[in-house]
Order: sequence, then C-alpha cells, then structure tokens
Amino acid sequence: MKKIVLAGGCFWGLEDLIRKQVGVINTTVGYIGGSVVNPTYHNHEGHAEAVEVEYDEQKTSYKNLLDFFFQIHNPTTLNQQGNDKGTSYRSAIFYGNDEEKREALNFIAIVNKSKRWKDPIVTTLEPLVQFYRAEDYHQDYLERNPGGYTCHAIYFDSYLK
Repeated sequence: MKKIVLAGGCFWGLEDLIRKQVGVINTTVGYIGGSVVNPTYHNHEGHAEAVEVEYDEQKTSYKNLLDFFFQIHNPTTLNQQGNDKGTSYRSAIFYGNDEEKREALNFIAIVNKSKRWKDPIVTTLEPLVQFYRAEDYHQDYLERNPGGYTCHAIYFDSYLK
C-alpha cells in the first residue's frame, strides 16, 4: 500500500470523487502544509485542506491518481476553487520523495502542454510533512450528506490518452 496527499479546494469534494477510483483503499481528509500544530477546522492557518489517499499500487499508480486529480479541480486558480478562497483551498501536491516530486513536475508539464486550461497551472509542489486528520464530522462528509456543497466535478478525460 502507498499514499499520496493532494489538495485542490474543499476536501469534501476531492475525497468524494477520489475514493471511487480503482485501487483506492482508503481516504482521510485533513490539514497539511501550515505551521499550526494540531490544526482544527477553525484554526488551520497556512494549512491546505487535503486528502490522504491510500492505494494499492498493483491496481493504480501515483501517475494515475495525479491524472484524475487534474481532471477534478481547476489547477489554474490561485488559492481558490469555486466560491472557496484562501490558502486553505490551494492546489497542491505533497511529495514524499524526489521520485514523486519529479513525477508531479512531469505531470504538471503534461497538463500545461494539453492547453485544456486557458491559464497556466499554479499547483504547488510541497514536501510531505505532518498530515493532521480533520475532525470526524468532515470524514466521508458527502457520503453522509449527499446534498452537501462541493465545487468539484469531472472536467476532462484523462491527460494520458
């Protein structure tokens, strides 16, 4: 089992779409990339809302998950997804090693080259540091609240075709 941590707006929508992908074993929403120790929803300054994805590398790959990530959010809006604004809603990939960083950089180049978005990609690459699990009421939120708010949709098909 491997993990990838992705941020691209409100974690509810990301989790809801990513969890349905082949090879995904578990998803956990939380906070990462800021300086507040033990952040909460009401105190997570500098942290991004993110999804930690555990996956079976025999059924999917880091690259496939990056591909889907770039299909379901707008990676060209700085610190914003839909109505959600601020650094909590930035587009970011949290890499665990140099290979993941290289693969993420390569994938950003693929997305930019595709010209599917009229503006350049602003997704940041940040080192994978402490991931803090969000409060229980945020976990599986859209499964428990199917009418809940999401700014995520599937915008494009695979970038790998």
